Amino acid sequence: MENSKRYNKGIETIKKMASDEEFEGISYMKEISPDFWDMIISFGYGDVYGRESLSLDKREIITITSLISQGLFDQLPFHISAALKTGLTKNEIKEIIMQCAAYAGFPKAVQAMTIAGEVFNSIEAKK
Repeated sequence: MENSKRYNKGIETIKKMASDEEFEGISYMKEISPDFWDMIISFGYGDVYGRESLSLDKREIITITSLISQGLFDQLPFHISAALKTGLTKNEIKEIIMQCAAYAGFPKAVQAMTIAGEVFNSIEAKK
């Protein structure tokens, strides 16, 4: 659980991806279900994101694309922010979204671009 190697690797990985504020924003899940929080951190960020074969920015490209393709926009702001933190540029993120328009459809791409714009503006406002 919280002291396991997988959990610690997950915490280490997510800290590379999320600001302290963003981490706090998702850690409410720990209060709802400590077991589910452990799964998110240990499996999601320890076992999956913590693998070394792909860089975190490449993993974010895959995640953003997958979220857009499925129309799952709730987690997109977190992952767009994580993509920026792990090395992608705003322009690269916009290009990913435009590429998705051809395969996932324009309505999903429009929604994703709107979210990206909100994330970009929010980050600029904090500077």
